[in-house]
Amino acid sequence: MLVLFMGVSMMIQFMIPHGISVGYYELTNKWIRIVAAFALVLGTGSLIMHHVDKLQRRRKGWPYSVITLVALLATAVVGLGWGVKPGAPLQEVIFKNILVPLNASMFAILAFYMASAAYRAFRARTTEAALLLVAAFIVMLGTVPIGADVPFRVPALILMTIGILAAIVSAVKSRRWLRVGLLPLVWLVCALAILRLFAPTFGEVKEQVLSNPN
Repeated sequence: MLVLFMGVSMMIQFMIPHGISVGYYELTNKWIRIVAAFALVLGTGSLIMHHVDKLQRRRKGWPYSVITLVALLATAVVGLGWGVKPGAPLQEVIFKNILVPLNASMFAILAFYMASAAYRAFRARTTEAALLLVAAFIVMLGTVPIGADVPFRVPALILMTIGILAAIVSAVKSRRWLRVGLLPLVWLVCALAILRLFAPTFGEVKEQVLSNPN
């Protein structure tokens, strides 16, 4: 309940540029720094206790606990001894040469899990699922270099045409002839709007999707 209250209150103050709201935000940020300092100590202690217990009991995967504890100790020694400024060993050796390649490898592996999960989740059985599928398609294609520079109007026309055709087939099966007659007009209006408005590339549309409706 406390987390829910703080989350909603921070969302509300973000939308209200008032002196009281700004003061509340600054005061909350001070408390966050204080709580985070205690949480860092608590989290570090919990991490050490968990992996030491795993080592003592020789549970499954205990060699990874050794790696975790050694990495924790090495990072702490380097950070406390030489600092965290740009050019320090923590930044040059640990971050650039270890963490960045590990993150790249992890995300490369996650791509396969994301693809399989997307196949199961993004089935356009409902209107909400269809919206999710379209938004995910735009964001994913706009993220990769090969799709970021593609004009948005071409795939938008294809997707819109497929959607209209599916709607026409559904209307014919349900014998809704008025809808059958109106759908081609809807396609024409939407096609003109897409050709006029959707000149940006997928990369630009992705940024708009993430910045506004998201």
